[in-house]
Amino acid sequence: MTKSELVEVLQEQNPHLLTREIERVVSIVLKDISEGVACKARVELRGFGIFFAKERNARSGRNPKTGESVMVPAKSVPRFKASPVLLQRLNQI
Repeated sequence: MTKSELVEVLQEQNPHLLTREIERVVSIVLKDISEGVACKARVELRGFGIFFAKERNARSGRNPKTGESVMVPAKSVPRFKASPVLLQRLNQI
């Protein structure tokens, strides 16, 4: 589901709200989740899951074109862990 599809679904479920209000709320929520993860905070949405940043250590890699060994620097990557409620709903189908 894309952001615009999410806005459409929310608009159908809440016809009393304006589309631009729903777009603004969705944008604010997604921005806050992104900023939280970027600041290495844990963002938990009960019944849905947890967004967090995980550190990857520096390592040596290989350039696939030349076969030369290169150092890959340490970095942070975003992660998501589904809640037990979401996992249960997924496995009921």
